[in-house]
Amino acid sequence: ENMALLLVKFDLAKRVKLAQGLWLLYWLSVMGGILIFSMGLFFKIELRKRSEMMDNNESHFVPNLLILVGLAACGINAFGGKVCHDSLDTAKFARWKPMVKNYLYGCFAFCMILFVVALLCFLVQVSLHFALAEGLKNGMKYYRDTDTPGRCFMKRTLDMTQIEFRCCGNNNFRDWFEIQWISNRYLDFSNDEVKDRVTSNVDGKFLMDSVPFSCCNPGSPRPCIQHHLTNNSAHYDYDHHTEELNIWTRGCREALVSYYGGMMNSIGALVLLVMVLEVRKYANYEWKPAADMVGLKYLTTSLETLTNPENPESESEAWLLEKSVKETMSGIMEKIKTFGKGNQVDGEGGEAAAS
Repeated sequence: ENMALLLVKFDLAKRVKLAQGLWLLYWLSVMGGILIFSMGLFFKIELRKRSEMMDNNESHFVPNLLILVGLAACGINAFGGKVCHDSLDTAKFARWKPMVKNYLYGCFAFCMILFVVALLCFLVQVSLHFALAEGLKNGMKYYRDTDTPGRCFMKRTLDMTQIEFRCCGNNNFRDWFEIQWISNRYLDFSNDEVKDRVTSNVDGKFLMDSVPFSCCNPGSPRPCIQHHLTNNSAHYDYDHHTEELNIWTRGCREALVSYYGGMMNSIGALVLLVMVLEVRKYANYEWKPAADMVGLKYLTTSLETLTNPENPESESEAWLLEKSVKETMSGIMEKIKTFGKGNQVDGEGGEAAAS
């Protein structure tokens, strides 16, 4: 009695249909790999554009991993597509036959890697939140240092970020009130107001309730009020408590985390989709659904069990596992035990030789 798991009978028409379906799905996975590679590259470029506002340098680990996984997905699935294409030609399939078993093991391991990568895409948002919080805080401190080497582009980066993402400050626009964002070279220290503000501050900084021009909302009908934001008497018909301010009120950390978070969610979903394509259901109208790797297993075993190898139209049987699940697991455990004992014997032999 054949104890093979999920035994299915095949004729030529079924084998052709299975091979064609798998070939198409493998090439869809190749396209998914190209997308993962492209998204990883795009994410890396986006991070590099604002690297001055990132507090750690490890933030490129995930995009680098996505680029590698995307390339691996292209190679692995292109190979699977080639095997399916050649599977109906006995002479061509003969050269792939010894590799199929190891290839299926590799596909399973790759699916696990894809799952971990997708998980990292969702988890990296937490570290990104803290990296941006500290990075933006430091960036705002260095906003005025346009003459300091290594910091001279910080003003431009922050201004462009605030304009592009319609945000202001780290948590909100009031963060600018707590730092001196105007360089001393542009302050007139002979002016009494400037002197009063500097001398009244413990750290000798020029602080005021003002924000940079990049915080201004161009959609506001009123000319931008960026200085003396909390001083109602400094402006005509103005009350900062009740009036809708004509500057962005959203913090840049929230805006950037939302932007990068949305990007990572999309990439994570794409990676999961490719993983599903790797283990996806392939349905045939006469037999139960099977996964992509399972489909290849059925295809290869159906070719190995042809009743007449000389006649490609002859019937054959295919299975998922040659033995039952219990017997298969027992066989795997025996191999692991044998491998462990072999290593132990080698170790003892080495120790004896040394003594």
